[in-house]
Amino acid sequence: MKESIKNPQLIMEERKAVKLFLWSFYIVYFSFDILTYILKMDKIGGPEDGLGFWIHALLIVILSIAIWTMKKGNPYLVKYIYIYSYLLIDFINTLIIYLGNTKQYTSGHIVEVLFILFSPIFVSKRYFWTVNLGMAGKYIVLGLILHDFQVMITIIVYTILSGIAYVVLIRFYSYINSLSSVHDELRKKEKLAVIGQMAAAIGHEIRNPLSSLKGFTQLQQERYPNTNDFYPIMIQEIDRINSIVNDLMYIGKPRAIKFEKASIEEIIAYTLSITQQQAERQGITVETIMAGPLPPIDCDSKQLKQVFLNLIKNAIEAMPDGGCIKINVKVVGKQKMYISIQDEGCGIKDENFFNLGEPFFTTKEDGTGLGLMVTNQIIKEHLGEFNLHSEIEKGTRVEVSLPISH
Repeated sequence: MKESIKNPQLIMEERKAVKLFLWSFYIVYFSFDILTYILKMDKIGGPEDGLGFWIHALLIVILSIAIWTMKKGNPYLVKYIYIYSYLLIDFINTLIIYLGNTKQYTSGHIVEVLFILFSPIFVSKRYFWTVNLGMAGKYIVLGLILHDFQVMITIIVYTILSGIAYVVLIRFYSYINSLSSVHDELRKKEKLAVIGQMAAAIGHEIRNPLSSLKGFTQLQQERYPNTNDFYPIMIQEIDRINSIVNDLMYIGKPRAIKFEKASIEEIIAYTLSITQQQAERQGITVETIMAGPLPPIDCDSKQLKQVFLNLIKNAIEAMPDGGCIKINVKVVGKQKMYISIQDEGCGIKDENFFNLGEPFFTTKEDGTGLGLMVTNQIIKEHLGEFNLHSEIEKGTRVEVSLPISH
């Protein structure tokens, strides 16, 4: 879980985890010390050795800093304050007690086990590795300084405990990722449901007057063919509006798929015939490689024509200064039809890449943000796969794979 995320719910959960940790830390620490001091009153390492009761005073100061940090709205720092402070205080205390003394080093504190076993609760891999590598590093350095390599026993025990804690941490991550994906899916469906209701209502209201407007424009063009050069442009723009309305209507009420055997060559040839004029105007050439003979596929040919029309138009619009579009069609493993469309356009920026396909998200000045979403939905309904690969200033490759009928 990223600690830079300022989600109020995540901050609240972090606060709960920190409070539980603080209660556990001080109860375990002071209980262990009271018991240890009772049993070791006259032995090395007792209250009169090392930092003694100053450790407890320092821990109270650290608690004050932790409370102040939480009030400032950054509970994520508290766990790091405690692990770093503990490692430093315990390291100095151990050196004061044992350095220059012939007695075998037998120090250590039960709170270290709490640090290790509690680390998954914060659901942070960075903190997990900070705790475990910090503990191991402390004992390795102390073993070298004090020439007491029995610390390896402690390191081995802590490594086993770390393994258990890591398994718990991975399970937490898996659980949170599952919840996040379900939440995102529900949010998308909720958004699409609202958009669908709006789209259906708006689409119906626009389509009727649009048909009348197009018919009247065509009639005027036929009556006065030589009086105005703007009629073709007007009809073209009306067709563009109609295309947008069709996308809206698809969102509002997805069409039933009528699966029939169709030729992928014919579908792509039809699409290229529609986009040919636009490509020629922009100085774009199209290279098509068909690794045939290609078997028929079970599909709704009208919907697939819409898919490839959207994808090829996107490729053309990505190259306003001309270029080449490469279309490659082949059979993969006798089970899938693979179609790739590669352009030489500007590419897609990283910050925009993961938003592609979201309703009404577009990087075009006159785009609607519906085409790619409808395209993805149609491919899913055909049990196919859709992938995008893009490099800035090098171009974008769209890959579509569809099941082959047998």
